[in-house]
Order: sequence, then structure tokens, then C-alpha cells
Amino acid sequence: MRDGPPVTLYCFAHAGAGASGFTHWHTQTGPAVHTVPVLLPGRGARRREPRATSRQALLQALLEPLAEQVADGRPYVLYGHSLGGVVAHTLARALIGRGLPAPACLAVGASPPPQTAPAGHDTQLSDERLLRFAADLGAAPGGALAAPGSLWYRRVLPLLRDDLTLADALRADALADTSGPLTVPVLAVGGQDDPVVGATVLDGWARWTTGRFIRRTVPGDHFFVRGPHAPRLIGRACRVVRRTRLAPAPLSGGKL
Repeated sequence: MRDGPPVTLYCFAHAGAGASGFTHWHTQTGPAVHTVPVLLPGRGARRREPRATSRQALLQALLEPLAEQVADGRPYVLYGHSLGGVVAHTLARALIGRGLPAPACLAVGASPPPQTAPAGHDTQLSDERLLRFAADLGAAPGGALAAPGSLWYRRVLPLLRDDLTLADALRADALADTSGPLTVPVLAVGGQDDPVVGATVLDGWARWTTGRFIRRTVPGDHFFVRGPHAPRLIGRACRVVRRTRLAPAPLSGGKL
């Protein structure tokens, strides 16, 4: 591996989650990749902050710290899982709009593009139906742990509902944006057993870049982010774009 700075990989989690799903990534993305999970407000160490349910609130919470980190021009990649995909896309556009260095790659996992709402997604669902939707995806515990009055029900269900509202807002804003698609490569990753986001849905991300679009499939369901295959794949992608920066060559020169 040539000398040079590592690629910083900023990771954004799915709806209703903090950053724990990326805990194992720093050991599995491989060399020359520095993994930085990004915590949205209203969860974890930021649980006392108001949750973001609009593009403006999201950018107010995340854009300035991220802008300061990428301003030095070191290579970085944005990866977003499910909701995190439209969050990463929103931040990429906002950073570029401010004249800051673009990400070397935008990677999304199990994430429908802005023009496609996830199957079963509806912010007006009753608590019971929203809970069933989350359980079908594997995002909610079963039995008493998720029953009305339980800690999970009181804390996570409202967070999940607000995150779905945020996803709707970000998709609408992306569709209304007239600045055109990104120019950076987009890597869309799907789980082979994902019941919600299949290959056809992921192919819709091609609309959002004039750069190269790549789709890959890894073992797992909608939450393959928790397994070993996604960090290995994204780590390889990071090293490809790093080599591109150190010795200019098309992205196709590396194997993802």
C-alpha cells in the first residue's frame, strides 16, 4: 500500500438506530481505512438533542462538524445504511454545494433511492402496524420486549417514527433539487435476502450520479450491516478510491 493518508469512512445508520451497528467495522474494513460512525441527534450520547425530521435540522446538526473534517482535502467516503443512505446523499450534496471537496465515493446499503419509498413505509402507520413492519425487517424484538409500555416501545418506536419522517423529507428535497446529479461514483449494496430493497430498487441510484454506478450483493437480510461482508466490501471500495487519488486511474481499475 502506497504511503498517504487513509480514507476516512463516515457511516450513517438505519432508522431507529444509533451507531452500534458499526462497532465492528474498524476491525473489518481493512488497512488504510479509518471508520467514523456518525451519530444523529436524539440517540446515544446525543439523546438530549432534538431529533431531526427535516433536511434543515439534519444539516444544522451534522454539516458543520463534517465540513471542518473534510476541508483539508483528504480522501473520504460516505456510507449510509437504509435511512443512512439518503442521509449520506443529502450530506454529499450539501458539502459539494458549499464548495468543499466531494466524497471519493458515495456508498449506500439497503437504501431505496429518493424516487422510491420503501415497501411498507408509511409515517401514518399505527404503532401496532409500525411495530409489525419493524419486526418483519428484524429491527424490533419480539414478545414482551416490544410490548406497549416496555422500554423499547417507549424509546425506540418514537425514534423510528421520527426517522421515517426524516427519510420522507430528504427524499422530497432531493427530488425538488435542481442542481443535478452527483459526479462521484455511487456504490449500492444489497442483502441477498432483503425482503424490502432488492436489486431493481438499488439500480435506481444510477439516476443520482454522472459518475460510475456499481451494484453489489452480499449475504444477509436488510441488516447485513451487522455482519462481516459489508465492511469488507466497503473497505475494498475505499482502497480503490484511495489508489485512484494516489495514482490517477479509473475506478474500474480496482475490483470491488
